[in-house]
Amino acid sequence: MLYLCLLFLTAAQIPVTSQQPSPPTAIFLLAGQSNMAGRGGVTNSTVTHRPTWDGVVPPQCSPTPSILRLAADLTWVEAREPLHADIDFLKTNGIGPGMPFAHTILMDKPGGRTVIGLVPCAIGGTSIKEWQQGSNLYNHLLSRAEASVLSGGKIKALLWYQGESDTENAEDSELYGSRLKKFFTDIRSDLKIPLLPIIQVGIATGEGPYKEGVRRGQFGIDLVNVMTVDAMGLSLEPDGLHLTTPSQVQLGGLLADAYRRFPSHPLATPLTNAAHIPMISTFFLSISRILTVVLLFLRLILMS
Repeated sequence: MLYLCLLFLTAAQIPVTSQQPSPPTAIFLLAGQSNMAGRGGVTNSTVTHRPTWDGVVPPQCSPTPSILRLAADLTWVEAREPLHADIDFLKTNGIGPGMPFAHTILMDKPGGRTVIGLVPCAIGGTSIKEWQQGSNLYNHLLSRAEASVLSGGKIKALLWYQGESDTENAEDSELYGSRLKKFFTDIRSDLKIPLLPIIQVGIATGEGPYKEGVRRGQFGIDLVNVMTVDAMGLSLEPDGLHLTTPSQVQLGGLLADAYRRFPSHPLATPLTNAAHIPMISTFFLSISRILTVVLLFLRLILMS
């Protein structure tokens, strides 16, 4: 509750621009903890001894009118790094995987007709238990997702990077897989997108010694339309926990490559319509049969 109150106060202080950009057509949810929020370029200052972002924005993360971000006050603004500045606002944010992912996806639509909307929801230091259905974080994700489609766009995928906090306790590590599966199942159900593509990141680091149990849960998940990309081997900041800026750019490309492998490429054919396909097919089949009967009846009349 304290977090939501602080979020409201932060959003109230954000100036509203007079000219609103065109609403997004393809929306992607970004959730999890610090490596999704982005800590690329964040190190402890030698002067203040506090985390400081170096402000370096690579070309793959540069702003463009074709990539928007849902701000804390639920308005669409041009996306700029750090994406989670007004969401994970109790921490120092830097470069994450969201912008390089969006830039890579835009390459599939060179005509400029697609506007990508990123919905930052990640909060550093959170465990999978804190993301379970009914929790503040879960409700925050759900409410922002619902608000994101009010302007007519479609949610195309959930990008999820979380698990480092669940490596501190052996029981949490072993239960991670079942808790993750429940979270994915619940959020799909509440969003009413049963085949929502989900791309999760297999953790490369952890805040405790039980990293392998979390990774087993991540790579052992058996849900349809869930893919896992591995962060193992990507370079880390000096803290040994967070990905560097080049690693986040590389991860964004890996997430985009995984998204492209989903059937029918959801950017072109929204999976949110999948549940209606059998109904539509049955409708047209019925019309075809009726027309066939009518034509046969007319033919009989003409022959008589």
